[in-house]
Amino acid sequence: MIATKTRPSLDDLRRKSVEARKLIVEAIHHAGAGHLGGPLSATDILTALYFDQMNVDPGNPDWAGRDRFILSKGHSSIALYTVLAMRGYFPIEELHTFDAAHSRLQGHPDMHALPGLEMSTGSLGQGLSPGAGMALGAKVRGETFHTWVMVGDGEIQEGQIWEAAFMAARYRLDNLTAILDYNGLPQFGWPQAGGFTRETPIDDPGAKFRAFGWHVIECDGHDQASIREALDAAQAFKGEPTCVVAHTVKGKGVSFMEGDFNWHAKVPSDEQLVDALAELDAQLAELGNGEAA
Repeated sequence: MIATKTRPSLDDLRRKSVEARKLIVEAIHHAGAGHLGGPLSATDILTALYFDQMNVDPGNPDWAGRDRFILSKGHSSIALYTVLAMRGYFPIEELHTFDAAHSRLQGHPDMHALPGLEMSTGSLGQGLSPGAGMALGAKVRGETFHTWVMVGDGEIQEGQIWEAAFMAARYRLDNLTAILDYNGLPQFGWPQAGGFTRETPIDDPGAKFRAFGWHVIECDGHDQASIREALDAAQAFKGEPTCVVAHTVKGKGVSFMEGDFNWHAKVPSDEQLVDALAELDAQLAELGNGEAA
């Protein structure tokens, strides 16, 4: 859990998630390119990590004691950039440089360009291995930070994910948590060719991770109470690495994008931007300005 005197209220986390979705949609529209459906499915989890769970210091992003986070599904970078900006790593206005030439905010994360990034990602299936390495290094050196890795349900068809899973269980890396953004809709070009990942052999990822020696927790990836309970339990569990299977909806938060694989990498038109922001503003109005959990 983040090292503060009090934790943010659940409603505060919900508001931040909606605000983040507004910034994500605006950034993709402004760039005229980028992925949208996957970032929207990951937003609530990223908000919970950076505002409620992770022990980080935006003013000192290289602090040795910080928790580590790797976005293995690197094509969802705009969601991570947005939460980092909201957390104070860099100005929110910089989000409008997303995917532009010479910007620090490229389509896939570049750890050499932007503070707060632990790993350059984009080649899918390769994020869990460095996360396991970070966790093993912490064990060897007696350090107490926790390492989190978000993976996508399409990329867990990659063999390297399971090589890393085997290694992490072998060394009992209970300071490592993989979070599976299980939205059921992969990117184009995967073997399921735009279908649902539940139609592939990995239709029960929790069972697969258990078979590799992992502790598994399932949660609603859009319910802040469910996310908090799952992430707290992941950090508390000892003896095995943990996989949190977060059940999510691609395009979450914008009704005409939800559950539609066409929004994997589609840019909203001017009219669609207006409609999306109106929906999100309505969600903010419903949440109000209170601080009740």
